[in-house]
Order: sequence, then structure tokens, then C-alpha cells
Amino acid sequence: MYGRIPRKVKSIALIGTCVPRKCGIATFTDDLSRALEEECAGDCRIDVVAMDDIDGGYAYPPRVKFQIRDNSLTDYLRAAEFLNTNQTNIVILQHEYGIFGGKIGCHILHLVKNLKMPLITTLHTVLTEPSDEQRAILLELADYSEQLAVMSKKAVQILRDTYGIPEKKVTYIPHGIPDFAFEDPSYYKDLFGVENRTLLLSFGLVHPGKGYEVVIQALPEVIQSHPEVIYIILGVTHPHIIRGSGDVYRHSLHQLVHRLGLESFVRFDNKFVDLPELCQYISAADIFITPYVSPVQISSGTLSYAVGAGKAVISTPYWYAEELLAEGRGVLVPFGDVKAMARAINNLLDNVQERNAMRKRAYEYGRRMTWKEVARRYLDLCSRVLERPRSRVKATSRQRSPARIVEALPVPNLQHLRVMTDDTGILQHCTCTIPNRDHGYCVDDQARALIVTSLYYALYRDKQVIPLTQRYLAFLLHAFNRENGRFRNFMSYDRKWLEEAGSEDAHGRALWGLGVAVREAPTDSIRAMATRLFKDGLPALEDFTFLRSWAFALVGIHAYLEVYHGDAEVRRVRRQLTEKLYQSFKHCRPDWFWPEDVVTYDNAKLPHALLLAGRHLSDPQIFDTGLAALNWLLKQQTAPEGHLTIVGNDGWMTRTGYRARFDQQPVDAMALVDACLEAFRGTGEFMWVEEAQRCLNWFLGYNDLNLPLYDFTTGGCCDGLTPHGVNANQGAESTLSWLIALLTMYEVIGHEVLINGNGSQAINY
Repeated sequence: MYGRIPRKVKSIALIGTCVPRKCGIATFTDDLSRALEEECAGDCRIDVVAMDDIDGGYAYPPRVKFQIRDNSLTDYLRAAEFLNTNQTNIVILQHEYGIFGGKIGCHILHLVKNLKMPLITTLHTVLTEPSDEQRAILLELADYSEQLAVMSKKAVQILRDTYGIPEKKVTYIPHGIPDFAFEDPSYYKDLFGVENRTLLLSFGLVHPGKGYEVVIQALPEVIQSHPEVIYIILGVTHPHIIRGSGDVYRHSLHQLVHRLGLESFVRFDNKFVDLPELCQYISAADIFITPYVSPVQISSGTLSYAVGAGKAVISTPYWYAEELLAEGRGVLVPFGDVKAMARAINNLLDNVQERNAMRKRAYEYGRRMTWKEVARRYLDLCSRVLERPRSRVKATSRQRSPARIVEALPVPNLQHLRVMTDDTGILQHCTCTIPNRDHGYCVDDQARALIVTSLYYALYRDKQVIPLTQRYLAFLLHAFNRENGRFRNFMSYDRKWLEEAGSEDAHGRALWGLGVAVREAPTDSIRAMATRLFKDGLPALEDFTFLRSWAFALVGIHAYLEVYHGDAEVRRVRRQLTEKLYQSFKHCRPDWFWPEDVVTYDNAKLPHALLLAGRHLSDPQIFDTGLAALNWLLKQQTAPEGHLTIVGNDGWMTRTGYRARFDQQPVDAMALVDACLEAFRGTGEFMWVEEAQRCLNWFLGYNDLNLPLYDFTTGGCCDGLTPHGVNANQGAESTLSWLIALLTMYEVIGHEVLINGNGSQAINY
């Protein structure tokens, strides 16, 4: 019997977006929480944990008890702590990749891994061809969930066949709908000024996947037989579309209407309506249309509402529509087929008896989908989950170690980066915290700054950093000398180049920054520009002789190939540089596992590049060489007390036994952090994350002088450790090194569950 509430169930928490945020899952979460409250009648507390995508969140209803900033990893951990300490008995998670932060929405996994109560996950998206990361996320969610809830039978089949999830772990619960009355459409038409018109309706957040242009293009043929028709498109443009590319799609629809002379037959009601008004719109419709462009859609609240209201429905055959409109409950037309759409509309308008029979079949079927019935099904599922033993033991303290590290990380602060950046680029040096214009600019720092803003945008989706990204990219574009195929490096403050070609290292760093920009580009235009410049700078690498320039370039090449994996020329150069770097280590001895007689600067970039190449070329010898070199570097730079003690640049460390204690440079700590985190990606051993944290802590005072280099007030980083203390100047290289290390820590810890979970990427050689 549906609706059993065990005595021990005192609280259910739903995690998802929630109204007034404008998205389908927000409406679903709000409707389900209301229905559960009504069905429980005070016997069970219903709370909501809401996902925020804007600063400050939204004016939520009282049932929202906790808010998560979607890109704040700490918030996910705090939410788990909040639910654990507030005696929540069971959690129902609404999952769709795009509403959570981290790569492919992986931050949510840190929340579920730290819950102490059972979890049910409702899947709003189930893909038949997921990426490795999407598959890993879903499998990890399945592992930590007692049950998965889906809204179609097709989803059960996909989970079984594509992901190997047994059917017994999946429960079908239909998408909920309001309890519509079966009414004559004419009753509400005067509310919308369409009396004596035949109303065709589509509603929902507007975006290119909706396919509304097909209906508009079909209207001229429909109007020939039914000149009383009017087509209303109800809904605002999806907020993420507005933020990303503006209202281009809606504008194109307006242009199409104007071109076809349909201004009297198409109306755009550009608003987000509340539930009572939405029900009135649906009730007024004679035909409801969902002309979506892709078959890969496993649920649709709009279609569910239309069927539940007993509407005559025309749809393209996406998965959910095929299932919901079966047995004569609607009409399916091929994707993008304008003529078929026109025929379907005309046929329904010409055959009133057939249309009414279809309406009745749809309405009767929809009775099992009312929110009251759906709430009862969820309560029954909660009951069954809570009455049986947990399938997954709660997380151990070891499993929760990422939470411990995240809580110790400072929040990334770009304040000093902005202070040092003018309309040309980022200045090289500071006198204390004041930019020093005497030394001008260099490509090295623009490349590092490009990495910082690219990583920052990837983590936080903060559009305010895009102008900075464009500025640094513009500098690199200007720096590239097309006559010799090389990047210049140094520019004076009056914008005069001081050389025709910079060092090999500067060129390699430029390609590193450009590769990361290609991978993390916030816009298509930035990706296109970064790609073009990356490709232009690639040929020069083949004549380079310096190890670090190879290594910088290899890190950038790997980032580039994450987007354009099939680029044969870039893959060839990666193989060539990898072989050169690997060969340089071939004759190293255990007591001096280094390819040079002097250990100098940015040392860990060499093992970092080998680890990356070994993992992605599936070459265990290259990977193991990188691991051995990194272990050796760490051993040489670990003090007896256990903290990091970096080789100083006042003479470096030589094979003959000399070792400079000072000046220790932030760039070397950053390179070690990056390399340790790449070792973690390749081995899956969490000790490497802890090593990365130890190296990052050098910036925070765990060093030979017990003095912090990071300035929490400015967001800048001091220029190094000297025999007399900290160098108080907060230059670009130091500040950018700190930010790259910190942001990479956030990126990898946020991604940690994908590496050690069911979608393991560790090579474990």
C-alpha cells in the first residue's frame, strides 16, 4: 500500500534546485516537497536543500532549510554535515549533471559520500552514450544510493544495459502532475485573449533543443485550412542560455515569424508563470505540442502536464514521448519534419471525435501521475528503504579525507591579480603590494594568468573573469612573432617588445597556458583564438633543446588533446617530446635521479609531464619514470621535521653535494603540487593528495622559517623565502603560482570521486 510512513521516519530532505529558480527540476522539487507535506499531514518533516547558481541565492519558501552555492565545494560538505546533525532520516536527491558544480557536476558526490542516512536518487537524465566522467558519476551515485528512481521504463532498460545497474535497484515512479479537471478548452480562452481561436500551445524554458521553429514553419499550411489557429509559445528563455549566449534562439524565432508573415498567428508569452496560471494555459489549449529535436530525453514535465490535463498532444518521438503517448494517447511526428507536423495538426483539427477520444485516453492515463499518487510512491519507497539493511556502509574517516583537506583550503581570491592587471596585461613585479611599472610585462606571466582565469572559470563559472582571460590571450596573440614562429617574452611598460624571440621556456609556458585555455574556454570565440595560436606555436617545439620547455609544452598539449583528441599532428608532437624527455632520464641513478647536474627551477614540471604522458599514452615505463623522479625530488626537499624545504635559487643543488637553502621560490612549490596531483590521478592513491597538501602548505607557513607567504588580506603571494625572512614583494609569478596550485587542488579534490570510484581512471601500474 502506498503512503506507509514508518514511525522512525521523522524527516525527509530533498536536494535539488527549487523555485523561484527557473528550471524544470526546481518546479519538480517544489511540487514533490509540497505533495509529500500534504500526504504526511504533519507526521514527517519535509526539508529542501536548494542549489544556488547566483550570488545570494533566491527568496525560497520556508521549507528550504539549507542553500548550496553550486561551485562551492565546501558548501556540499557543510550540507552533508547539516543533514547529519539535524537527524534527517532519508535524503531524496534530484540529479541532473548541469545543476551541480565541479567537472560534469561531480561536487555532489562529496555530499552523498558524507551522508550518514540512506539516499534515494531521482535521475532526471539517463544517457545511452555517456562520457567516461558522466558514467563514473552515475555509477558512483548508484553505489551510494539505496535506490534509483526514474520516470520512464526506458530509463530502467538503459541503466541495466548501458551501466550494468540491476533492475532491482531501480524504481519507476512517473513524473508528477497537478490534479487537472477534464474541462472544455473554451472555458479559459478569454483569460488569454484567444476567444474564438484554436489554440496550439508549447510551454517550458526556451532553448534551441525545443524545436519550436518546426511548428512555426508548419503553420502556413495549417492556416490554409484553419485560419482561426494561434500558436502560443509560453515561457522565458533558459537562464543559463541567457548568461551564456543571450536570447539568440528566441530572436531567431521572432525573425522566422516575421519572414513568414505570421505575426497574427504566433504569440510569445515571455514569462515564467506560477502553477495556477500554467494550469489555465494548459486547460485553454486545443492541441499541445512538444517538437523537441533530440530523441535522448528520458522525462518531460511539460509533456506529463499536457497528458494529465487530457490534451490532444503532438510530439516528436523522443524516448519519454514514445512511452507516454503510446496506445493512442498522442501523435508522434518525425524529428524536424515540417510537412508531417502540418499534417498532424490538420488531422487533429479536422477530426474532433478522434481528438476527443485521444484526450480521454490521455486523461485517464494521467490519473496515476497526480502528485498525490507520486508522493505516495515516494513514501512507499522511503518505507521500503528504511526497513531493510543499508546496502552501503557510511563513509569512513579515510573516505572523508577530501572533506578535511577542502576545509583547510583558503577560498581563491583574485583581488591582487586584478590589481596587477592593466589594459595591457599583468605586470611582472610589485614593490610590496604596489605594481611596479618599471619592469613591464612578460609572456611567462600572461600564460600563467591565462591558466588561473581558465581554471577559475571552470570551477566557479564566474563571467567576471572572462575579460581578464581575453586580455591575457590578446597579449599572447600580440607576442607571437609570425616571422620566426616564436613568442616574444619581455615588453616594456610603454608597449615596446625587447626581443624578437623569447626563451624556449617562455614559448613552452605560452603553449601550456593556451592548452588550458582551449580546454576550459568560457566561450567559443576564446577557444577558437586559443586553438589557432596554440597550433601556430606548435612547430617551433621540434627544434627546442631545453627540458623544461618540453615539459611546459607537454602539459599544454595534454590539455589541448582533452578537447581535440583526434588532432594527429599534436599527438605526433606529444609522442616526440615525450620520448626526448623520457630518454633524458634513461641513465639516471637512484642516488641522483635527475637528468641534469644541477637541480634548478620549476623542477617538478619534468615528472609532471612524464606522468601525464605515461598515463595518456598507456606507457607504464614512462609513468614509472615520472613517479620515481617525483619521489626523488620530494625526498631531496623534505626537512627532517616533515615540511617542504625547497631548493633555493642562490646556487641551486648540484650533483657534487652543494645545496642552497635560500632563496626558495613559489613557482617550485606550485610545480610540486601539480605533479603530486597528477600522480594521484594516475595511481588513485590518496597519499599523493596529502603530499600535494603538504607542498601547498609551504605557502601557508609550513616551511623552514614558519612564515606564510600567502597574504590573506590581498590575495597575493610574497616572492620567496630569503635568509632574512619573507620577500615582501607580491609579484606576478609568485601570486600566479599560488593561485594555480590552489585552484588545481580544488579541481582535483572536487574530481577525486571520479578517479577512485567505479569509473576509475587510475592506471595502477
